[in-house]
Amino acid sequence: MYPVLLLVFCLSCWLLLSRRKQNASKGKLPPGPTPLPIIGNILQVDVKNISQSLGNLSKVYGPVFTLYFGMKPAVVLYGYETVKEALVDLGEEFAGRSDVPVFKKLNEGHGRFGVLFSVGKTWKELRRFSILTLRSLGMGKKSIEDRVQEEAHCLVEELRKTNSSPCDPTFILGCAPCNVICSIIFQNRFNYTDQDFLKLVEILNENVEIFSSPWIQLCNSFPILLDYYPGTYSKLYQNFSYFKSYFMEKVAEHKASLDIDNPRDFIDCFLIKMEQEKQSKEQIFTLGNLVITMVDLFGAGSESTSTTLKYALLLLLKHPDVTAKAREEIERVIGRHRSPCMQDRSNMPYMDALVHEVQRFIDIAPNGVPHAVTRDVKFRNYFIPNGTTILTSLTSVLHDDKEFPNPKVFDPGHFLDKNGKFMKSNYFMAFSAGKRACAGESLARTELFLFLTTILQNFTLKSEVDPEDIDTTPTSNGLISLPPNYKLCFIPL
Repeated sequence: MYPVLLLVFCLSCWLLLSRRKQNASKGKLPPGPTPLPIIGNILQVDVKNISQSLGNLSKVYGPVFTLYFGMKPAVVLYGYETVKEALVDLGEEFAGRSDVPVFKKLNEGHGRFGVLFSVGKTWKELRRFSILTLRSLGMGKKSIEDRVQEEAHCLVEELRKTNSSPCDPTFILGCAPCNVICSIIFQNRFNYTDQDFLKLVEILNENVEIFSSPWIQLCNSFPILLDYYPGTYSKLYQNFSYFKSYFMEKVAEHKASLDIDNPRDFIDCFLIKMEQEKQSKEQIFTLGNLVITMVDLFGAGSESTSTTLKYALLLLLKHPDVTAKAREEIERVIGRHRSPCMQDRSNMPYMDALVHEVQRFIDIAPNGVPHAVTRDVKFRNYFIPNGTTILTSLTSVLHDDKEFPNPKVFDPGHFLDKNGKFMKSNYFMAFSAGKRACAGESLARTELFLFLTTILQNFTLKSEVDPEDIDTTPTSNGLISLPPNYKLCFIPL
């Protein structure tokens, strides 16, 4: 046993030294803490709060530094100027996507499917198609606003059913954005009591907790754990398989009733594209890419918005003065007898600032999804080899104390000028930036503004505990920052 361990140790040291010498022959990677054999720098990173660890390391090594997660190096970009230079100014070079072992294994090693993790021409074609299709289906237009308004009305009716009793808002807040994306992907929304719908929302909530857990962060650094000590990964795989199976059924139903002259939703549009491209040698528009793209859109289009809504209500409970100012503006501009619309936003600077401040403060995706460079890159006199993982600290941008005084304080004033008018900020990278920025940003902005405004228009929010005792610290800070669980009362106005 000991000779085997010694052999593994020596081999790891050799591989680590070889890689570093190879990089040194071409140029040098950014500085960073000295990695240990096999485990790299994992002891210097708190897997429960990676963003805080990156902040501490940036104070020592500067805005660009290298960390080893296991044997794999990752270059960390810290601060607005650094992140902007990479993702925006050198967007093409930093538009790759790093291998994420957990997602790769979920895909059963059959390549990079879907719009989130594909690379090269496949990614460009799928992203272009997805954005154009979402726009044709109403994203950024009045038609999608109508869908969100309809769902906001359904959300209010569900909240009324709580009868002003204390309730955990997680499930109800998950239903609304989930239904909006369902209407885009396969044309129909669900009743909040539909069993298939309940299952989908339950799995979404469960998956985001697993993805944000410290164990999954460790598995991404040491993929061997997935084979020998899978832990919660087994549940993740089971859930992912359920999604794929469910979406395959929807695709089969659409194939049977497809009218190429009258596409109804995203599935129809993709099936038509598959037929048009079936003679292509590259085979980008395949059944596999359709299903995984549906999973990507469904997950990203539902969970991040519902988590933001849940966090927003907790912050409003914590800050009743902010809630009062927002409600005063709502009553003055909209009143109580018509539905809010996106046109109202230009006349509601405080509510607009509130929504932006929620996203800035909660920092829902602290490090985004890992990028990779698409070729050898010389960045600030450092050499970054093709394919190297890039971690962008969005926390360092959203919590920059020069742009946002007292960034750890929740204050809509961060987005208001001295005259109380809404003030844009280039540092607002809640949806990331550059070529890999969130494709559904306009939909998310519409949902957050209309859902939150509608809730405050119809209900008084009452906490079970004194506002001063409310803890808004995230329970996990991995892939997504999750708010602590809580209960509140929705009291009709």
